[in-house]
Amino acid sequence: MIYQSGKDYLSAPRKRVLLFGMSGLGKTYLANMLRDQGPAGKGWFHYSVDYRIGTRYMNEYIADNFKREAMKVPLLRELLMTDSVYIASNITFNNLAPLSTYLGKPGDPAKGGVPFAEYMNRQEQHRQAEVAAMLDTARFIDRAHEIYGYQNFVCDTSGSICEVVDPADPANPVMRQLSDTLLLVWIKGSEDHTAELVRRFDRAPKPMYYQPAFLHAAWEEYRATHSVTEETCDPDAFVRWTYARALAHRQPRYAAMATWGVTVTAEQVAAVKDPAGFDAMLATAIDAAR
Repeated sequence: MIYQSGKDYLSAPRKRVLLFGMSGLGKTYLANMLRDQGPAGKGWFHYSVDYRIGTRYMNEYIADNFKREAMKVPLLRELLMTDSVYIASNITFNNLAPLSTYLGKPGDPAKGGVPFAEYMNRQEQHRQAEVAAMLDTARFIDRAHEIYGYQNFVCDTSGSICEVVDPADPANPVMRQLSDTLLLVWIKGSEDHTAELVRRFDRAPKPMYYQPAFLHAAWEEYRATHSVTEETCDPDAFVRWTYARALAHRQPRYAAMATWGVTVTAEQVAAVKDPAGFDAMLATAIDAAR
């Protein structure tokens, strides 16, 4: 770890922290709080990996997908062919819908599904984009300080970070760079949190990134056990079914990543209301890990 003790962290003139864990446990809440409550230009710089993925590495894929749909409408086709309209996504830190929509869900096209092969192609695009966005972190630490004068830096990672790194490999380039430049903090949820995340996802299923081997196995099992084909599979039903299994698949991977840093609980995160409380939580976690 880059901080040898809680005292070392508290006295550091420039704090650098990376938050990871399941979506919905407080990563973005903490990052937004640190950014909004710190002094302008001197507090915390918020680096959102999902935002970087959507605006830098997947932006062209997303915009092209919008254009394909627009070309199906005669009026929009004519305007696009004459460069009379401009189509682009409007991703923000708190609205990643264009990225999520592009990733899509496999299954019945009448229900918004895409062919499984295309779905897997987009998954691979996301994997490459996420790795690139993670490796950009070190450069953004320097940029945030040198250009904007920010003293502290918080990296708000994607929930799928555990799918694109190998925490068991001490030479993994992404894990190596991240642990050499930031304090890695796992926000650990309980079984109750997992159940709530599943209920929340069931109400509004959304596309996500998963490892190819996991997805292929899930796709084969789902079609076999539900007696559906690629063309008749309900996309939302498939991603709902997959999500609960994905949480169990991810948990040991998050735990392995945590050996590179420290662990805090979702309950502790929920109790943090200001940067001072955040710092105190991490100082305690560092001393506990040591």
